[in-house]
Formats: sequence, C-alpha cells, structure tokens
Amino acid sequence: MMWKKHSGLLLLLFFLLQGCEISDMQFDNDPRGNFDALWTILDRNYCFFDYKKIDWDSVYQGYSARVTPDMNNDALFKLMGTMLAELKDGHVNLAASHDITRYWQWQDNFPVNFDPMIQKYYLGTDFGMVSGIRYKIQEDNVGYIYYGSFSDDLSESGLDQVLNRMAICHGLIIDVRNNGGGSLTNVEKITSRFFNERKLIGYISHKVGPGHNDFSPLYPKYVESSDRVRYQKPVVVLTNRGCYSATNEFVSIMKYAPNVTVMGDRTGGGSGLPFTSELPNGWSIRFSASPMFNAEKEHIEFGVEPHIYVSMQDSDKAKNKDSMIENAKELIKKKK
Repeated sequence: MMWKKHSGLLLLLFFLLQGCEISDMQFDNDPRGNFDALWTILDRNYCFFDYKKIDWDSVYQGYSARVTPDMNNDALFKLMGTMLAELKDGHVNLAASHDITRYWQWQDNFPVNFDPMIQKYYLGTDFGMVSGIRYKIQEDNVGYIYYGSFSDDLSESGLDQVLNRMAICHGLIIDVRNNGGGSLTNVEKITSRFFNERKLIGYISHKVGPGHNDFSPLYPKYVESSDRVRYQKPVVVLTNRGCYSATNEFVSIMKYAPNVTVMGDRTGGGSGLPFTSELPNGWSIRFSASPMFNAEKEHIEFGVEPHIYVSMQDSDKAKNKDSMIENAKELIKKKK
C-alpha cells in the first residue's frame, strides 16, 4: 500500500511538508513523551481530520489518560495502535522493531469479490507473464490481464508486447482486484496507454501550516498520452474493496479514459499521499499528509465508485465461474 514519490510536484510537496514537522518541539523519550509526540505529529500533519469528522482533541483526552510512567513498550505500542485506528486509514502505520500497526477495516468489513482459485480457470497454466502482469486471450477472443501489485515495476517494452498481442481481441479486461497499491509511476505507465490526449484527472493539495484546515490551493494533475502502443478497443477494469492506495488512484484515472468501463465493487480508498516522521524512541509513524482528489475535486479517500456494480454470485462460484469476468466479457461483446 506504499505510494512511491514521483515527479517534481511530489518532491516539492515533500520539501514543503518539512515545515510541518515537530523539530521546533521537544519530547522526552518516555511513555508520555512518545505518546505526545505521536499525537502532535498527526495533529499538525494529518490531512483528513475535517473530512472524516474526527475530534482529535477528544481522542487525546481519551487515550492520554491511559498512559502511565512505567508502562512497557508492548503496552505503549498497543495503546498507540488503538488510537491510530480512530483515523480509519490504511496509510497510517506505527512501526517499531517488533511490530507494525495496521488498519484493515477498509477491506475486511466488505465482501471479498475475488477468488484466486476460480481465476485459475481463466488463466490456466499457459498464460503470459511480463513485469508482474499475467495475461491470456480467452476462448471468446476477449483479452484478460491481471495485475496484482503496482509495486511490480512495468517496462514500456513489456506493455507494448502485451497490448500488441491483445490487438486482435474484441476488447480487454484489466483485473486489479486485491491490488493493494505500489508505485504511482506504474500507474502513469499503464493509464497513459488508454488516453489519446493529455487530460485533467485530478488534484492534489498539501499542508501549509499546523491547523487542520491549513492547505495549499489544489494543484491539477494530468495524465499524458503515451507515444507508444495505445489501446483503442473497449476496456473493462475490474475492482473490489482490495483495490487500495495507488490502485485507488489508477481506477479513478481510468474512469476518465474514453473506452473504459469500471466494473465491480467500490475500491478500498487510500487517497492520502503518505509521509513519515520519527518518535523520540526511534519508532516511525507513516501518515496521510497530502489529500488527492478526482477531476471533480471530490475526495476519493473512501474509494472510487464503479460505473457498473457487480458482485461475485454463489451460483457462478459453484460452476467455477467469476461473475465479474463473465459480466465484463458480455459488456465487451456488446460493444465490439
């Protein structure tokens, strides 16, 4: 679920955010000092307090009372992790040498809508593999691509090969279900193959002060049209709640592509660009620092809606069929 920083804009945001750190404040390396440091870092830098309607002062009052001078690291770590869960953000993690806190309810509280055992019936054993992508042309001449992680670096030549092979198909299914994110550079590489011109696809902002509403103006984000192989036939992007972080951004962008239909479930979200800081005891805290929006200037922190909602059906599972893939095939055949 890690965003990799890319482009001059994000580097600029990185340096601007340094002014929002707690270098001007001193905290003791004891339970109270580390707890207060954690709370303060987030108070100054976390970007979704108002959007999520979180009363961070009340959170402090509730959890601060449970900090004791003699509590051990395990107890302190657990208390901090429970407090961080109040943010309901999969990009917020406290990392120590013995563990890392995790928030999974953006995914766990919803239907899975993906079964890798059934997916094997569509890929078989003779599928192609390139740059983390698995692909195969189905018997009904619909191309199927599965990309399980944007952390798997993509080569431009590899994408050329895959899209050239899919040129004979009626259309293409891009399955990113259960893709938890990765590199925005890989997002750019893929999305640029489905636009024939530069297009506005969203905005980004950053904190400019310690207040919860101290944000910069919105900076526009564009997708560039690739000068390499571009796909011109119908495309269906399959999504579920396991689509998070960079995958959430990928789906948001693809909704603006001219021949693309997003099908499945709402994505898991995770639109805040994360940054890290350190507590006095050496534990690191990662948090959402820069909010990202779609082209309508709407938050996508809680996910991106598909064009067409489709869920996995038990009746299809009993036949080793994937309801989403089958519906995507039917849509492509209608559009061919």
